[in-house]
Amino acid sequence: MSLKTALRRFTGLEFKGQPLSVGDAKVARLWGRLFGWGETAAGKAVTPETALQVSAFWACVRLLAETIATLPIGFLERGADGGRRAANDHPLAYLLRVSPDGEHTAVEFWEGAVIAMCLHGDAFAEKVRDGRGRLIALQPLRSDLMTVRRDADGALAYAYADPVGQRVLGETEVFHLRAFGGSGLRGLSPLMYARQTLASALAADEAAGKLFANGVRPSGVLEVAQILKGDQRRDLRENVVGPLAGSQNAGGVFVLEGGMKFTPISLSPADSQLLETRRWHVEEIARWFGMPPILIGHASQGQTMWGTGVEQIALSWLGLGLRAQLKRIEAAILLRLIEPAERARFYAEFNIEGLLRADSAARAALYASLAQNGIMDRDEIREKENLNRRGGGAGKLTVQSNLLPIDDLGKTAPTPIPAPSDTEE
Repeated sequence: MSLKTALRRFTGLEFKGQPLSVGDAKVARLWGRLFGWGETAAGKAVTPETALQVSAFWACVRLLAETIATLPIGFLERGADGGRRAANDHPLAYLLRVSPDGEHTAVEFWEGAVIAMCLHGDAFAEKVRDGRGRLIALQPLRSDLMTVRRDADGALAYAYADPVGQRVLGETEVFHLRAFGGSGLRGLSPLMYARQTLASALAADEAAGKLFANGVRPSGVLEVAQILKGDQRRDLRENVVGPLAGSQNAGGVFVLEGGMKFTPISLSPADSQLLETRRWHVEEIARWFGMPPILIGHASQGQTMWGTGVEQIALSWLGLGLRAQLKRIEAAILLRLIEPAERARFYAEFNIEGLLRADSAARAALYASLAQNGIMDRDEIREKENLNRRGGGAGKLTVQSNLLPIDDLGKTAPTPIPAPSDTEE
Protein backbone atom coordinates (compact mmCIF):
# COMPACT_ATOMS: atom_id res chain seq x y z
CA MET A 1 0.00 0.00 0.00
CA SER A 2 1.42 3.38 -0.96
CA LEU A 3 1.74 6.22 1.53
CA LYS A 4 -0.75 8.24 -0.49
CA THR A 5 -3.32 5.45 -0.31
CA ALA A 6 -2.74 4.96 3.40
CA LEU A 7 -3.20 8.65 4.12
CA ARG A 8 -6.36 8.73 2.02
CA ARG A 9 -7.85 5.79 3.92
CA PHE A 10 -6.81 7.15 7.30
CA THR A 11 -7.83 10.77 6.78
CA GLY A 12 -10.50 10.58 4.11
CA LEU A 13 -8.74 13.29 2.07
CA GLU A 14 -8.52 13.21 -1.71
CA PHE A 15 -5.27 14.74 -2.94
CA LYS A 16 -5.86 14.09 -6.67
CA GLY A 17 -2.15 14.37 -7.38
CA GLN A 18 -2.07 18.12 -6.63
CA PRO A 19 0.68 19.45 -4.34
CA LEU A 20 -0.75 21.06 -1.23
CA SER A 21 0.80 23.95 0.67
CA VAL A 22 1.21 23.84 4.42
CA GLY A 23 -1.51 26.44 4.78
CA ASP A 24 -4.05 24.40 2.83
CA ALA A 25 -7.21 23.49 4.74
CA LYS A 26 -6.81 19.83 3.75
CA VAL A 27 -3.33 19.75 5.24
CA ALA A 28 -4.67 21.33 8.44
CA ARG A 29 -7.30 18.60 8.72
CA LEU A 30 -4.67 15.97 7.93
CA TRP A 31 -2.36 17.09 10.71
CA GLY A 32 -5.34 17.43 13.02
CA ARG A 33 -6.34 13.82 12.47
CA LEU A 34 -2.77 12.54 12.63
CA PHE A 35 -1.58 14.45 15.69
CA GLY A 36 -4.71 15.94 17.22
CA TRP A 37 -3.64 19.58 17.57
CA GLY A 38 -5.40 20.89 14.48
CA GLU A 39 -8.94 20.02 15.58
CA THR A 40 -10.96 22.89 17.03
CA ALA A 41 -14.27 23.04 18.85
CA ALA A 42 -15.55 25.60 16.33
CA GLY A 43 -14.79 23.22 13.46
CA LYS A 44 -12.53 25.72 11.67
CA ALA A 45 -9.14 24.83 10.25
CA VAL A 46 -6.49 27.16 11.71
CA THR A 47 -3.53 27.69 9.39
CA PRO A 48 -1.20 30.68 8.91
CA GLU A 49 -3.36 31.85 6.02
CA THR A 50 -6.69 31.57 7.86
CA ALA A 51 -5.29 33.03 11.10
CA LEU A 52 -3.97 36.11 9.32
CA GLN A 53 -7.48 36.74 8.01
CA VAL A 54 -8.47 37.64 11.58
CA SER A 55 -7.75 41.36 11.84
CA ALA A 56 -6.62 41.25 15.48
CA PHE A 57 -4.12 38.46 14.78
CA TRP A 58 -2.82 40.29 11.71
CA ALA A 59 -2.48 43.54 13.68
CA CYS A 60 -0.54 41.90 16.54
CA VAL A 61 1.87 40.12 14.19
CA ARG A 62 2.32 43.22 12.01
CA LEU A 63 2.95 45.59 14.91
CA LEU A 64 5.45 43.26 16.56
CA ALA A 65 7.31 42.51 13.32
CA GLU A 66 7.42 46.08 12.03
CA THR A 67 8.46 47.53 15.39
CA ILE A 68 11.37 45.13 15.85
CA ALA A 69 12.47 45.28 12.21
CA THR A 70 12.63 49.09 12.12
CA LEU A 71 14.51 49.53 15.40
CA PRO A 72 18.18 50.47 14.85
CA ILE A 73 20.47 47.55 15.63
CA GLY A 74 24.07 48.31 16.47
CA PHE A 75 27.07 46.01 16.28
CA LEU A 76 29.41 47.03 19.08
CA GLU A 77 32.87 46.19 20.40
CA ARG A 78 33.89 46.27 24.06
CA GLY A 79 37.08 48.13 24.81
CA ALA A 80 39.80 47.15 27.27
CA ASP A 81 38.74 50.07 29.47
CA GLY A 82 35.17 48.82 29.68
CA GLY A 83 33.87 51.27 27.09
CA ARG A 84 32.37 50.39 23.77
CA ARG A 85 32.46 51.61 20.20
CA ALA A 86 30.56 50.91 17.00
CA ALA A 87 32.22 48.07 15.07
CA ASN A 88 30.81 49.04 11.67
CA ASP A 89 33.84 47.59 9.88
CA HIS A 90 32.98 44.07 11.06
CA PRO A 91 31.43 41.92 8.24
CA LEU A 92 28.54 40.87 10.49
CA ALA A 93 27.56 44.51 11.06
CA TYR A 94 26.73 44.88 7.36
CA LEU A 95 24.62 41.70 7.35
CA LEU A 96 22.60 42.79 10.38
CA ARG A 97 22.07 46.42 9.39
CA VAL A 98 21.99 46.53 5.58
CA SER A 99 21.27 43.22 3.85
CA PRO A 100 21.71 39.67 5.18
CA ASP A 101 21.67 37.98 1.79
CA GLY A 102 22.01 40.68 -0.86
CA GLU A 103 18.36 40.23 -1.86
CA HIS A 104 16.39 41.30 1.21
CA THR A 105 16.90 44.47 3.20
CA ALA A 106 17.61 44.13 6.90
CA VAL A 107 14.06 45.35 7.64
CA GLU A 108 12.55 42.67 5.40
CA PHE A 109 14.77 39.97 6.92
CA TRP A 110 13.87 40.80 10.53
CA GLU A 111 10.19 41.22 9.64
CA GLY A 112 10.16 37.73 8.15
CA ALA A 113 12.00 36.31 11.14
CA VAL A 114 9.56 37.79 13.67
CA ILE A 115 6.56 36.71 11.60
CA ALA A 116 7.91 33.15 11.49
CA MET A 117 8.37 33.20 15.27
CA CYS A 118 4.78 34.41 15.74
CA LEU A 119 3.34 31.76 13.44
CA HIS A 120 5.60 28.75 13.95
CA GLY A 121 7.62 29.48 17.09
CA ASP A 122 10.95 29.55 15.23
CA ALA A 123 12.84 31.38 12.51
CA PHE A 124 15.71 29.89 10.52
CA ALA A 125 18.41 31.17 8.17
CA GLU A 126 21.22 29.26 6.51
CA LYS A 127 24.73 30.57 7.09
CA VAL A 128 26.58 31.04 3.81
CA ARG A 129 30.39 31.16 4.06
CA ASP A 130 33.15 31.91 1.60
CA GLY A 131 36.16 29.74 0.86
CA ARG A 132 37.95 30.96 3.97
CA GLY A 133 35.02 30.12 6.24
CA ARG A 134 33.89 33.69 6.79
CA LEU A 135 30.16 34.36 7.13
CA ILE A 136 29.03 36.32 4.09
CA ALA A 137 25.24 35.86 3.99
CA LEU A 138 22.16 34.67 5.88
CA GLN A 139 19.67 32.93 3.59
CA PRO A 140 16.13 32.77 5.09
CA LEU A 141 14.58 29.29 5.39
CA ARG A 142 10.89 28.45 5.77
CA SER A 143 10.05 27.39 9.30
CA ASP A 144 7.19 25.12 8.22
CA LEU A 145 9.59 23.02 6.12
CA MET A 146 12.16 22.54 8.89
CA THR A 147 12.51 19.60 11.27
CA VAL A 148 14.88 19.85 14.23
CA ARG A 149 16.34 16.77 15.90
CA ARG A 150 19.47 15.56 17.66
CA ASP A 151 21.90 13.21 16.00
CA ALA A 152 23.73 10.33 17.63
CA ASP A 153 26.40 12.68 19.00
CA GLY A 154 23.87 14.97 20.64
CA ALA A 155 24.36 17.80 18.16
CA LEU A 156 21.39 19.53 16.58
CA ALA A 157 20.52 18.53 13.01
CA TYR A 158 18.20 20.58 10.81
CA ALA A 159 16.35 18.64 8.12
CA TYR A 160 15.02 21.08 5.53
CA ALA A 161 12.52 19.83 2.93
CA ASP A 162 12.84 22.49 0.23
CA PRO A 163 11.27 22.11 -3.23
CA VAL A 164 14.49 20.58 -4.59
CA GLY A 165 14.66 17.87 -1.95
CA GLN A 166 15.45 17.26 1.67
CA ARG A 167 18.87 18.19 2.98
CA VAL A 168 20.31 18.08 6.47
CA LEU A 169 22.21 21.06 7.85
CA GLY A 170 24.48 21.03 10.85
CA GLU A 171 24.16 23.13 13.97
CA THR A 172 26.88 25.53 12.81
CA GLU A 173 25.17 26.01 9.45
CA VAL A 174 21.85 27.42 10.72
CA PHE A 175 20.93 30.62 12.49
CA HIS A 176 18.05 29.55 14.73
CA LEU A 177 15.72 32.02 16.50
CA ARG A 178 13.44 30.43 19.09
CA ALA A 179 10.29 32.11 20.34
CA PHE A 180 8.94 31.92 23.89
CA GLY A 181 9.46 28.56 25.56
CA GLY A 182 12.52 27.74 23.50
CA SER A 183 14.21 25.60 26.16
CA GLY A 184 13.70 22.53 23.96
CA LEU A 185 14.57 21.98 20.34
CA ARG A 186 11.99 24.49 19.12
CA GLY A 187 10.01 27.43 20.46
CA LEU A 188 6.31 27.34 21.18
CA SER A 189 4.04 28.30 18.31
CA PRO A 190 1.44 30.95 19.26
CA LEU A 191 -0.61 29.86 16.26
CA MET A 192 -0.86 26.28 17.51
CA TYR A 193 -1.68 27.10 21.12
CA ALA A 194 -4.15 29.86 20.23
CA ARG A 195 -5.97 27.73 17.67
CA GLN A 196 -9.18 27.46 19.71
CA THR A 197 -9.41 31.25 20.13
CA LEU A 198 -8.60 31.81 16.46
CA ALA A 199 -11.12 29.18 15.33
CA SER A 200 -13.84 30.85 17.40
CA ALA A 201 -12.92 34.23 15.90
CA LEU A 202 -13.07 32.77 12.39
CA ALA A 203 -16.47 31.22 13.14
CA ALA A 204 -17.78 34.52 14.53
CA ASP A 205 -16.55 36.42 11.47
CA GLU A 206 -18.19 33.87 9.19
CA ALA A 207 -21.44 34.06 11.13
CA ALA A 208 -21.42 37.85 10.89
CA GLY A 209 -20.70 37.68 7.18
CA LYS A 210 -23.57 35.29 6.56
CA LEU A 211 -25.87 37.41 8.67
CA PHE A 212 -25.14 40.53 6.63
CA ALA A 213 -25.24 38.57 3.38
CA ASN A 214 -28.78 37.64 4.36
CA GLY A 215 -29.72 41.28 4.82
CA VAL A 216 -29.46 41.03 8.63
CA ARG A 217 -32.61 38.92 8.56
CA PRO A 218 -32.91 35.63 10.41
CA SER A 219 -33.44 32.38 8.58
CA GLY A 220 -36.60 30.45 9.22
CA VAL A 221 -39.10 27.85 8.08
CA LEU A 222 -41.53 28.32 5.20
CA GLU A 223 -44.72 26.41 6.04
CA VAL A 224 -47.17 25.15 3.41
CA ALA A 225 -50.47 23.40 3.96
CA GLN A 226 -49.83 20.52 1.55
CA ILE A 227 -47.22 18.04 0.44
CA LEU A 228 -45.26 19.43 -2.52
CA LYS A 229 -44.12 17.54 -5.56
CA GLY A 230 -40.61 17.71 -6.90
CA ASP A 231 -41.29 20.38 -9.53
CA GLN A 232 -43.24 22.40 -6.97
CA ARG A 233 -40.29 22.28 -4.56
CA ARG A 234 -37.93 23.48 -7.27
CA ASP A 235 -40.31 26.26 -8.29
CA LEU A 236 -40.70 27.33 -4.65
CA ARG A 237 -36.96 27.34 -4.10
CA GLU A 238 -36.24 29.35 -7.25
CA ASN A 239 -39.11 31.84 -7.13
CA VAL A 240 -39.76 32.31 -3.41
CA VAL A 241 -36.86 31.14 -1.24
CA GLY A 242 -34.21 32.55 -3.58
CA PRO A 243 -35.63 36.09 -3.76
CA LEU A 244 -36.04 36.13 0.02
CA ALA A 245 -32.32 35.53 0.64
CA GLY A 246 -29.38 37.86 0.19
CA SER A 247 -28.48 41.35 1.35
CA GLN A 248 -29.52 42.75 -2.03
CA ASN A 249 -33.10 41.82 -1.15
CA ALA A 250 -33.11 43.43 2.28
CA GLY A 251 -36.16 45.61 2.86
CA GLY A 252 -38.16 44.08 0.07
CA VAL A 253 -41.78 42.98 0.27
CA PHE A 254 -42.76 39.48 -0.86
CA VAL A 255 -46.16 37.90 -1.30
CA LEU A 256 -46.68 34.35 -0.02
CA GLU A 257 -49.55 32.51 -1.71
CA GLY A 258 -51.65 29.46 -0.92
CA GLY A 259 -51.52 29.74 2.86
CA MET A 260 -47.72 29.75 3.05
CA LYS A 261 -46.30 31.09 6.31
CA PHE A 262 -42.74 32.18 7.16
CA THR A 263 -41.58 31.49 10.73
CA PRO A 264 -38.17 32.84 11.80
CA ILE A 265 -36.12 30.45 13.95
CA SER A 266 -32.70 32.08 14.32
CA LEU A 267 -31.59 34.37 17.13
CA SER A 268 -31.12 38.05 16.49
CA PRO A 269 -27.63 39.57 16.65
CA ALA A 270 -28.51 41.17 20.00
CA ASP A 271 -29.68 37.84 21.45
CA SER A 272 -26.59 35.97 20.31
CA GLN A 273 -24.29 38.85 21.46
CA LEU A 274 -22.36 38.62 18.21
CA LEU A 275 -20.77 42.04 18.52
CA GLU A 276 -19.66 41.43 22.10
CA THR A 277 -18.20 38.09 21.09
CA ARG A 278 -16.13 39.65 18.35
CA ARG A 279 -14.86 42.37 20.70
CA TRP A 280 -13.86 39.72 23.21
CA HIS A 281 -11.88 37.85 20.57
CA VAL A 282 -9.80 40.95 19.91
CA GLU A 283 -8.82 41.11 23.57
CA GLU A 284 -8.17 37.37 23.72
CA ILE A 285 -5.85 37.41 20.69
CA ALA A 286 -3.99 40.45 22.05
CA ARG A 287 -3.54 38.56 25.32
CA TRP A 288 -1.84 35.69 23.50
CA PHE A 289 0.79 38.15 22.28
CA GLY A 290 1.06 40.05 25.58
CA MET A 291 0.03 43.21 23.76
CA PRO A 292 -2.31 45.92 25.09
CA PRO A 293 -5.40 45.89 22.84
CA ILE A 294 -5.32 49.67 22.43
CA LEU A 295 -2.04 49.36 20.49
CA ILE A 296 -3.92 47.51 17.74
CA GLY A 297 -6.82 49.99 17.66
CA HIS A 298 -9.13 48.34 20.20
CA ALA A 299 -10.15 50.54 23.11
CA SER A 300 -12.06 49.21 26.08
CA GLN A 301 -15.43 50.66 26.98
CA GLY A 302 -14.94 54.31 27.92
CA GLN A 303 -11.21 54.33 27.17
CA THR A 304 -9.79 57.09 24.98
CA MET A 305 -7.44 56.39 22.09
CA TRP A 306 -5.20 59.38 22.88
CA GLY A 307 -3.49 61.02 25.81
CA THR A 308 -0.86 60.31 28.43
CA GLY A 309 -2.61 57.13 29.52
CA VAL A 310 -2.03 55.50 26.16
CA GLU A 311 1.58 56.70 26.24
CA GLN A 312 2.12 54.94 29.56
CA ILE A 313 0.53 51.77 28.17
CA ALA A 314 2.96 51.86 25.22
CA LEU A 315 5.91 52.30 27.59
CA SER A 316 4.67 49.39 29.67
CA TRP A 317 4.53 47.19 26.57
CA LEU A 318 8.07 48.28 25.70
CA GLY A 319 9.37 47.21 29.09
CA LEU A 320 7.31 44.06 29.70
CA GLY A 321 6.65 42.72 26.21
CA LEU A 322 8.86 44.07 23.46
CA ARG A 323 12.10 44.13 25.45
CA ALA A 324 11.97 40.37 26.01
CA GLN A 325 11.70 39.79 22.26
CA LEU A 326 14.66 42.10 21.58
CA LYS A 327 16.83 40.40 24.18
CA ARG A 328 15.95 37.00 22.73
CA ILE A 329 17.21 38.08 19.30
CA GLU A 330 20.34 39.72 20.73
CA ALA A 331 21.21 36.54 22.65
CA ALA A 332 20.71 34.39 19.52
CA ILE A 333 23.02 36.66 17.50
CA LEU A 334 25.70 36.42 20.18
CA LEU A 335 25.50 32.64 20.47
CA ARG A 336 24.86 31.56 16.88
CA LEU A 337 26.35 34.25 14.62
CA ILE A 338 29.40 35.64 16.42
CA GLU A 339 32.39 33.32 16.44
CA PRO A 340 33.29 31.89 19.89
CA ALA A 341 36.66 33.69 19.91
CA GLU A 342 34.92 37.06 19.36
CA ARG A 343 32.02 36.76 21.82
CA ALA A 344 33.91 38.48 24.61
CA ARG A 345 34.50 41.53 22.37
CA PHE A 346 31.55 41.91 20.00
CA TYR A 347 27.80 41.93 20.53
CA ALA A 348 24.63 43.27 18.88
CA GLU A 349 22.14 45.55 20.58
CA PHE A 350 18.84 47.13 19.55
CA ASN A 351 18.55 50.84 20.21
CA ILE A 352 15.13 51.29 21.78
CA GLU A 353 15.57 55.07 21.63
CA GLY A 354 14.41 54.70 18.06
CA LEU A 355 10.88 54.38 19.46
CA LEU A 356 11.16 57.97 20.74
CA ARG A 357 12.04 59.52 17.41
CA ALA A 358 8.38 60.17 16.63
CA ASP A 359 8.10 62.31 19.79
CA SER A 360 10.31 65.36 19.17
CA ALA A 361 9.40 67.01 22.50
CA ALA A 362 10.41 63.98 24.56
CA ARG A 363 13.59 63.55 22.50
CA ALA A 364 14.58 67.19 23.01
CA ALA A 365 13.99 66.94 26.76
CA LEU A 366 16.10 63.78 26.94
CA TYR A 367 19.00 65.35 25.03
CA ALA A 368 18.87 68.49 27.20
CA SER A 369 19.07 66.41 30.37
CA LEU A 370 21.95 64.31 29.03
CA ALA A 371 23.94 67.37 27.95
CA GLN A 372 23.35 69.41 31.10
CA ASN A 373 24.38 66.57 33.39
CA GLY A 374 27.60 65.61 31.63
CA ILE A 375 26.34 62.26 30.28
CA MET A 376 26.69 63.08 26.54
CA ASP A 377 28.44 65.88 24.69
CA ARG A 378 26.73 67.92 22.02
CA ASP A 379 28.60 66.28 19.16
CA GLU A 380 27.29 62.87 20.28
CA ILE A 381 23.79 64.29 20.33
CA ARG A 382 24.27 65.77 16.86
CA GLU A 383 25.33 62.35 15.57
CA LYS A 384 22.12 60.80 16.88
CA GLU A 385 20.19 63.44 14.91
CA ASN A 386 22.25 62.72 11.76
CA LEU A 387 24.03 66.08 12.01
CA ASN A 388 27.71 66.76 11.46
CA ARG A 389 30.07 67.22 14.40
CA ARG A 390 31.01 70.79 15.23
CA GLY A 391 34.20 70.06 17.21
CA GLY A 392 35.75 72.36 19.76
CA GLY A 393 33.59 72.95 22.80
CA ALA A 394 30.76 70.88 21.32
CA GLY A 395 32.83 67.76 21.98
CA LYS A 396 33.25 68.40 25.72
CA LEU A 397 31.11 67.14 28.55
CA THR A 398 29.39 69.94 30.43
CA VAL A 399 27.30 70.16 33.56
CA GLN A 400 24.39 72.37 34.39
CA SER A 401 26.36 74.56 36.83
CA ASN A 402 27.44 77.36 34.45
CA LEU A 403 27.90 74.63 31.79
CA LEU A 404 31.60 74.25 32.61
CA PRO A 405 33.72 71.47 31.13
CA ILE A 406 33.46 68.53 33.51
CA ASP A 407 37.27 68.43 33.92
CA ASP A 408 37.26 72.03 35.22
CA LEU A 409 34.91 71.38 38.12
CA GLY A 410 36.51 72.59 41.36
CA LYS A 411 39.18 74.67 39.58
CA THR A 412 37.17 77.89 39.38
CA ALA A 413 36.73 79.74 42.65
CA PRO A 414 33.18 80.80 43.40
CA THR A 415 32.42 84.50 43.02
CA PRO A 416 32.52 86.11 46.49
CA ILE A 417 29.36 87.73 47.72
CA PRO A 418 30.04 91.39 48.64
CA ALA A 419 29.55 92.32 52.29
CA PRO A 420 26.77 94.77 53.06
CA SER A 421 27.85 98.41 53.33
CA ASP A 422 27.91 100.07 56.74
CA THR A 423 25.75 102.88 55.39
CA GLU A 424 22.99 100.47 54.44
CA GLU A 425 20.22 100.06 56.92
